[in-house]
Amino acid sequence: MVTGISNNTFLAAARGEHGSHTPVWFMRQAGRSLPEYKAIRGDGSILHAIKNPELSAQITLQPVTRYGVDAAVLYSDIVVPAHAIGFGIDVAPGTGPVATVPFRSVADLARVRPFEPEIDTPYVIETCRILAAELTVPLLAFAGAPFTVASYLIEGRPSRTYEHTKALMHTDERTWHELMDRLADHAIASIRSQLNAGGSAFQLFDSWAGAMSRVDYERFAKPHSAKVFSELAASHPHVPGIHFGIGCDHILESMYAAGPTVIGLDWRTRIQQARTRLGANTAVQGNLDPALVLAGWPVAQQGCDDVLADNAGHPAHIFNLGHGVQPNTDPGVLEQIVAYVHDKTRRS
Repeated sequence: MVTGISNNTFLAAARGEHGSHTPVWFMRQAGRSLPEYKAIRGDGSILHAIKNPELSAQITLQPVTRYGVDAAVLYSDIVVPAHAIGFGIDVAPGTGPVATVPFRSVADLARVRPFEPEIDTPYVIETCRILAAELTVPLLAFAGAPFTVASYLIEGRPSRTYEHTKALMHTDERTWHELMDRLADHAIASIRSQLNAGGSAFQLFDSWAGAMSRVDYERFAKPHSAKVFSELAASHPHVPGIHFGIGCDHILESMYAAGPTVIGLDWRTRIQQARTRLGANTAVQGNLDPALVLAGWPVAQQGCDDVLADNAGHPAHIFNLGHGVQPNTDPGVLEQIVAYVHDKTRRS
């Protein structure tokens, strides 16, 4: 953990303590919508840019400098471990993760070897070290949850139906759980390496967990996400962990029971409703609809007011969008959101 920022507003909110103001950061704040990102990013896959520590650190810092957010999220991707072990997955511009030869049977387990960050992704570790020396706000480490990463490996590309993923779950449960266990180990090793190199908190992205029923989530995914939170709590007991997914209202209790410090909410779930279901002092992150940001400042401002009113001054709130920043977002509106939330929640 980075020293000297233990009283930062982001970490205070994650612990349920009052800070000087409500902290703000944005998922996908590094890249995509920023002109300064486009000026230095270069061509090709994001995975190539991630392998350049100086470039990745600069991209990570850009939104902190521009927006004044209260946390920096590492510029990386959830398929970095799978790519680094040679599974054969890349991130195609405009499409997302694509595996030329998807995982479809027990024989493919041979392609999912253990992930060793010091050997496989030393560039990620070096990026974290550079950032730890430069940042005055916490660095947020992250990884993909086992289910979401598995869905990319199995489908071979982003999917709406998850037909191959669900088929494997229900027809070869032993292989499914072995794959998930290995991917849980990947997430643990990846996040742990980021924390050891300077991260102060982490987020586990289970972006597509909402595609499962609650029964299936409990059976096929929750044990493996719980392993990630449990192992990291054991090795880094004072580091907050955030759990986030899209369209997960029906599995909210199950996701929270997996062990995070903070539960991330998309725009479909009200903050007060989440605390009614999970506990009055639950630390939450969210949850302005990204579409309201696209609608311009007056609409975004009203959205901010609604989110802050929904939180009702509770100290355990990290302001964020209910999903990632969209590529066509006006950076100026995000600047206004940060300043507005800071000003409206500032404690004297």
